[in-house]
Amino acid sequence: MISKTIILAALAAAVGLGAAGPSLAQSYPDRPIKLILPYTPGSPNGVLARLVIPHLSARLGQTVVLDSRPGGGTSIGTKAVMGAEPDGYTLLFSNTPTLLIVPVASKAIKYDPLKDFVPVAIAGSGSNVMVIAPSLPARTVQDFIAHAKANPGKLNFGYGQGTQPQLIGEMFKLAAGVDLANIPYKGGAQAIVDMLGGRIHVNIGTLSTLRPQHLAGKVRAIAVTSTVRSPLLPEIPTMAESGLPSVTSQSFFGIFGPAKLPAAIVSKLNAAMNESLKSAELRAAMEKLGFTPNPVSPEEFAALVASENKKWVPVVQQTGFKM
Repeated sequence: MISKTIILAALAAAVGLGAAGPSLAQSYPDRPIKLILPYTPGSPNGVLARLVIPHLSARLGQTVVLDSRPGGGTSIGTKAVMGAEPDGYTLLFSNTPTLLIVPVASKAIKYDPLKDFVPVAIAGSGSNVMVIAPSLPARTVQDFIAHAKANPGKLNFGYGQGTQPQLIGEMFKLAAGVDLANIPYKGGAQAIVDMLGGRIHVNIGTLSTLRPQHLAGKVRAIAVTSTVRSPLLPEIPTMAESGLPSVTSQSFFGIFGPAKLPAAIVSKLNAAMNESLKSAELRAAMEKLGFTPNPVSPEEFAALVASENKKWVPVVQQTGFKM
């Protein structure tokens, strides 16, 4: 028989645990927070993270430090957060669908995006744009498809390994029926450098990264992947307008924590992000780069991640996307 003393001790412990959540939230954060970025510097994720970090730091009363850990198709930085203590001091800045597609596309990368991470807050969303080398004799998607079909395997498609642009490229090749040579890089920024150097013929990325290059005449934008034209490039048609309605996409950029991150800490971080997104200065800076602010609750973010998972996993399987 269990003694009365043991029962009382267990009850006391349970009460203590129940009170730990609010108590922890009141003292959190009491030291700097590390925000791990599993992408190369200069990536769209890094650009957006650097925009929101000063606002988050001000509202949390502690410094938020960006820790860039690229490589492994984003799995190096992602796994570092997965294995971190769930105390709110090591967080991940990533996006859907990248977080969702990587473990599906590689048998070597083992994590469950729905079980191993807690969606905390969305910073913003954005779509992608396809650009080609200005030396190519094409000005539209259909022109490019015709040129690619006349030169099978001779045009190089550069991308960051394990990222959404890689998957969109596979969707494009499947929908257009073209053969492009895949050239993977550690990060998308490296692919752009090689594109400017003439070694890459086609690239897909965010407006924040590629619009300046297009305006400078260094690359030629031919289509955006959003459902409607972007106000930042109103003259560039959508993929649907270009005859490829299946090649549409949107990314949601935000903060994730390791599994078992206390709800009280999630709530505090979410509130700090949503308050930050009320800043007219931050919103203007984001929109100028093609990002749309998206303040949502943790529950809404979790529902969105689950919905995106149902959307993108079949796409990975249909395209045969591998890492």
